[in-house]
Amino acid sequence: MSELELKKHQDKIYDLAKNHFLGDFPDGLPIEKAYLHIGMYMGWIIDHDLYSGFFEDEASTEIYRFKRRELGCIILAEIWDGSLSFDLFNRQGNMFTSYYYSGGLFRNDYLDTLVTDKPSIYHVEDTWENYEKINSRVSMRFDDWKKMTQ
Repeated sequence: MSELELKKHQDKIYDLAKNHFLGDFPDGLPIEKAYLHIGMYMGWIIDHDLYSGFFEDEASTEIYRFKRRELGCIILAEIWDGSLSFDLFNRQGNMFTSYYYSGGLFRNDYLDTLVTDKPSIYHVEDTWENYEKINSRVSMRFDDWKKMTQ
C-alpha cells in the first residue's frame, strides 16, 4: 500500500462493535460479547507492536496492562468504543489489517479457531486460552503475508 493509498484510508473503520450488537445479535447475551473479536485482534496488534504512536500516547497504561495480561480483550475494545480504526495502527499494522481483517480472513480464522462448537461468534469466551489460539493463527497469517509482500 503506497503512502497515497494509506492517506485515502485515514478515516477507515475496519470494524465497530455497535454494528454487531445493533445487528443480528443473539438475545440473552450481554452486548460486551460484540466487542470480543475486536479486542482479540487489538490484543494481537499490541503483542506485535503494530500500533500507532497515537494509540500509544492515548493508551500506554492499557497497552502495558494488556501485555501483563491484567486487562482482557473485551475491556481493551471497550476503551475505544469497540472501534477498530486506521488511526490505532502503524503503517505495517494498517497494511496487514487492510489485507487480513478487511479481506475477511480474520473472520474466517476466528470461526475456524474459536467458534467450531458454538452457535455464533458472540458465544466465544474472553479467556487467555482463546486469545492464544487466535494469536497463533493471526501470527501465522502475518508471517505468510510478510513473505508475500517482500
